Amino acid sequence: MMKPAVVLLSGGLDSATCLAIARSQGFDCYCLSFDYGQRHNAELKAAERVVQALGAREHRVVNFGIAQFGGSALTDTSIAVPTGGVQPGIPVTYVPARNTIMLSLALAWAEVLGSDDIFVGVNAVDYSGYPDCRPEYIAAFEKMANLATKSGVEGHRLAIHAPLIDLSKAEIIRMGSALGVDYGLTVSCYQADQEGRACGACDSCRLRAEGFAAAGVPDPTPYRA
Repeated sequence: MMKPAVVLLSGGLDSATCLAIARSQGFDCYCLSFDYGQRHNAELKAAERVVQALGAREHRVVNFGIAQFGGSALTDTSIAVPTGGVQPGIPVTYVPARNTIMLSLALAWAEVLGSDDIFVGVNAVDYSGYPDCRPEYIAAFEKMANLATKSGVEGHRLAIHAPLIDLSKAEIIRMGSALGVDYGLTVSCYQADQEGRACGACDSCRLRAEGFAAAGVPDPTPYRA
């Protein structure tokens, strides 16, 4: 019998790979996506396509209004998305508390499902500027989760799986390609249009394009003219 796992699925390259990995490890996947007031919903449409292509037991989209607080170029249209290349430090595309909220909601669903496993596609190599994508953060959240839940205190230890955290973008793309991920279904751009076409200039677009080039895999990303 397949074990249930909750998989955070944004619709981007990393989360699609994460879903493919969870499925390859024999988990029955329950995918969780979020409408948090991001600039576009093209990534949510991409998440639906990825689920249809890779398969999952269930896919839910949760709405939480973190955009009302602003503070990020991804949720506040008055803050421009950087297009001058990846810079040191924490970028303005960091969304305060986003991963903590998402993992907390995944934790709630996992406990209801009787699941001891949550998969998240965070990565600390190509984009270490985000504080909630670091190994120490994932370890701390896992410790908290096992202290804060009924299942945890009753001995059902919950694991937060972050299988991409130490991989380069090229390594992620090679792994996903081997597992049958169609990256043409995914959207990574911070300011994609309604058709999901990428700008080609934001940090996420640059890292994605560099990853395909380094992996030696053709880039299937549709770009705006």
